[in-house]
Amino acid sequence: MKILRIDSGADHDRTVSRRIADRLTVRLAAEGAEIVRRDVAAGLPFVDSAWVAANLGNGDPAGRVLSDELVDELLSVDGLILVAPIYNFSVPAALKAWIDQVVRMGRTFELTDSGARGLATNIRRAWIVTASSNTEIDGPVDHATPYLRLVLATIGVADVTVLAAGGWQALGESVIEDAHRSVDLTATQLRVPTE
Repeated sequence: MKILRIDSGADHDRTVSRRIADRLTVRLAAEGAEIVRRDVAAGLPFVDSAWVAANLGNGDPAGRVLSDELVDELLSVDGLILVAPIYNFSVPAALKAWIDQVVRMGRTFELTDSGARGLATNIRRAWIVTASSNTEIDGPVDHATPYLRLVLATIGVADVTVLAAGGWQALGESVIEDAHRSVDLTATQLRVPTE
């Protein structure tokens, strides 16, 4: 079992989402998972005209070399952890840049008469690890969690678990402790299915 962990928020001494993800990563590793980490917090290139031309097949293929690398990495794993703190009601820009590089027609999804069909069916399970100092997770101004569920569904990931600590600044450490307990309580479900 091989799991890709994408970190996207700034790494600092108070980062809550990374602390929760660290606990999840330890539990998954204890189940025998190989964890591959990619920290995109330093930034990725945004989709530009060279990328679009390369993707449409009428430009220099060098324009999408990084995108191909990121897609290949995604298609080589069984599970995915998206570490996505809420910044200004949505995902960090670095995570959006990663999503734009990997959600690609013909590689991770295709269009059918009934809509998008995911091609990343190798990913049997995904975890969204999120935290916000003030935003209620899945509340009316959380535009991150529903968006990430949609992205995962688009590429074909149906089994998604959200591990969250929302409003921790107002509610205190108990919210973070609850998120850690959620990781522990689901320990029996952490194993990625092999079939």
